[in-house]
Amino acid sequence: MAVSMEKLVSLCKRRGFVFPSSEIYGGFAAVYDYGPLGVELVNNIKAAWWKAMVQMRDDIVGLDSAIFMHPKIWEASGHVGGFADPLTECKSCHTRHLVDHLLEDIGITADEKMSVEEINALLVDNMKKLHCPKCGNSDFTSVKKFNLLVSSNLGNFTGDMEKEPVYLRGETCQGIYVNFPNVLQSSRRRLPFGIAQIGKAFRNEITARQFVIRTREFEQMEMQYFLHPVAEMEEYEKLRRARWQYYLDLGIKPENLKWHKHEKLVFYAKEAYDIEYNFPFGFWELEGIHARGDYDLSQHAKCSGVDLSYTDPVTGEKYLPHIIESSVGVGRTLLAVLTDAYCEEEVEGETRVVLKLSKALAPIKVAVLPLSKKEELQNPAKKLATQLRRHWMVDYDETQSIGKRYRRQDEVGTPYCITFDFDSLTDGAVTVRDRDTMAQERIKIEEVEAYLTQRLNR
Repeated sequence: MAVSMEKLVSLCKRRGFVFPSSEIYGGFAAVYDYGPLGVELVNNIKAAWWKAMVQMRDDIVGLDSAIFMHPKIWEASGHVGGFADPLTECKSCHTRHLVDHLLEDIGITADEKMSVEEINALLVDNMKKLHCPKCGNSDFTSVKKFNLLVSSNLGNFTGDMEKEPVYLRGETCQGIYVNFPNVLQSSRRRLPFGIAQIGKAFRNEITARQFVIRTREFEQMEMQYFLHPVAEMEEYEKLRRARWQYYLDLGIKPENLKWHKHEKLVFYAKEAYDIEYNFPFGFWELEGIHARGDYDLSQHAKCSGVDLSYTDPVTGEKYLPHIIESSVGVGRTLLAVLTDAYCEEEVEGETRVVLKLSKALAPIKVAVLPLSKKEELQNPAKKLATQLRRHWMVDYDETQSIGKRYRRQDEVGTPYCITFDFDSLTDGAVTVRDRDTMAQERIKIEEVEAYLTQRLNR
C-alpha cells in the first residue's frame, strides 16, 4: 500500500525522525531538524554511501572542504551571475512563487536552460490556467530571476553586505574542484581518480516543497571523478550502473526507481541523467549523474590563474581532466528509504505499522524489553543491553505492555526485540523477535551476541 505524505510527516514528527526547525517560535520555513532517530538514520545513510563510494574503492578518496570559500569561486562557477530561479508575484496577495512550479502544476515544463523571456512567454500564454496556491488569483507579475546564493557578512566589518560579498556554499562540489591539485599531490594519485565529500549546502529557495525534498539548508553527498577526455563516457556509464545498484543494495524496490534523461543540456555537458524515486507525490529526482566535460577545471584555472592540467607520468601527455559526477541529497535519501520501508499490516484484527528498513540503515538495531519492571528482571536486562551497546545502537524499554512495546519498535524499524522474562532467570535464555516475520526464537543469553552478529553484520 502506498503511504501518503501526511502519514510520513506525522510519523517523522511523532517518533523523532524529523522536526520543524525553531518550532517553539513558530517554525522557520524550509529548514528542518533531525531528531534522535532521524540523526541515527542519517548517519547510517551517510555511512552506507561512504562505504560504497570511498571505502570499497581504491580510486576514490575523501574530502571535507569549508562551507565558506573565496567569493571568486562562485563567480568562476557561474553561481553569482546565473544561479537563479524564475520568480513571479501574485498581484492579489503578493505571495511570490516559482514560475516553473506553477507551470508544472498544469503539466507544462519550463526547462532550467530557458531564458527569462521564454519562461515569461509561457507564463503569459497560460495565465488564465494558473492559480495562486494561496488566494486562487490568476494574475501574476512578469518573470524575474532571483539568485539563490545565501550571502554572509563573514569577515566583512563595513556594515555593507554588498561591498565585500561572501557566500555560504550553494553546492559542495566547488570545494572538490579547487582542491583537485592539493589532493592530487598529497595522495600521490594518478588519473583516473575521484574525490568524495559529504557536507552542508545552502540555497535561498523561494518556495519550499515536499517536506525535506527542497529546503534552504541541506546536506549533499557528492563524488567528482577526474579522467582523460577519451574515457569520459565509458566511465560515465559505469558510474550510472553502480549508482543504480547502490539503491537496490539499500533495499529500495526497483519498481520505485526510474531513469530520467535530461533532453536540454547546459552547453558544456555531454550527458545528464537523474535517478528518480516514486515518492508519495510522484517520481522526483533522487540523484543526479552528469558528464561535465572540462568546464569546471577550465573555469577555475582561468579565474585563478593556476594551471590545473594533469601530466601523465607514463606518456607525458598533458591535458585538462574531464569530470563525471554523482550528486545526491541526504534528506531525499532519507525520505525515499522511509517511503519504501513503510508498511501497514493487519495483525489479529489490528493495524501494525512497520518500517521494513534494511538492517544497515535501521536507527536502532536491537531493543531489550524486560517483561516486568521488577528489579529481578530490570538488572539483568539492563546488563544485556549494556553488553550489546558495544556493537550496536540499543534501546531499553520497560514501559507499557510487551505488545505495545513491540509495536513501538516496529514503527521505527528496529530489526530485533529481545524479551527478558521470568523464565530467563532459570533457563538462562531470552526471546528474540524478528521485526518482519514476527517469529520468535528462544536463545541462550551467552549466544545472543553471536546470533545478532550473524544477522546484523552481513
